[in-house]
Amino acid sequence: MFLRTSTWNSIKTCSNNIDRLKKELETADAIVIGAGAGLSTSAGMRYDGERFEKYFSDFHRKYGITDMYSGGFYPFDTLEEYWAWWSRHILVNRYEAGVGKPYTDLLELVKDKDYFVLTTNVDHQFQLAGFDKKRLFYTQGDYGLWQCSKPCHKKTYDNEEAVRQMVAGQKDMKIPSELVPHCPICGAPMNVNLRCDDTFVEDMGWHRAAERYNDFIRRHENQHVLFLELGVGANTPVIIKYPFWQMTAKNPKAVYACVNYGEAFCPKEIDKRSICIDDDIARTLSQL
Repeated sequence: MFLRTSTWNSIKTCSNNIDRLKKELETADAIVIGAGAGLSTSAGMRYDGERFEKYFSDFHRKYGITDMYSGGFYPFDTLEEYWAWWSRHILVNRYEAGVGKPYTDLLELVKDKDYFVLTTNVDHQFQLAGFDKKRLFYTQGDYGLWQCSKPCHKKTYDNEEAVRQMVAGQKDMKIPSELVPHCPICGAPMNVNLRCDDTFVEDMGWHRAAERYNDFIRRHENQHVLFLELGVGANTPVIIKYPFWQMTAKNPKAVYACVNYGEAFCPKEIDKRSICIDDDIARTLSQL
């Protein structure tokens, strides 16, 4: 099912129909929103270009780093350098980014509907926009949380106060050694709670959100469900894209919608119940 050839062939047949998507938003029994990085990019929170130069020009000059994403994988020599990078990254993308208009527009569209959000984004934009926290599942972590790097235990810690101290105290792209965070249990260095490898901590909050999402899917499995995918790329399709295709195929009352500039497509198996809009997400949401 969902062969690559049939998927790409279906790009040409998907309809850029704003009116049809508007109707589905109004009539669906439930809406499952799947949000990827493209949604935040559409909100202006780019990880490269002018925004990167504004906050990380010194790291670019010294290390040759060209964007915030790749910089997160740079092998810094010291923890002081590592946390100078990450504290600044977290501050500008989590605590001082402000709320993006596409997020507030999206909330306006679904606030009176039975909705749930599944997202790989880690920038807290949904909560900043006012989405119900109990209707959100952040599968890949949160910039605002730390965890033990080993990890020796399954718990996360809020980091805003420490991050602000690091940014305020850093000099020459290093933070003071006394600000380097360590695990309160085993003493190992802390990491940002992001799913990069098998050390990612799924804490109690993560598991409760997963249960709420799975329960939402079960309760609506035979109803008119709109699976609305926004800005999901090809890096992790098994989290949102493929499950949305599969659940749409399984439920004859379901509709799949994809809004993604340059990447709006669907398999031919669900083409007749799909709405693919190859356009900027912010512009599409404002039109809706």
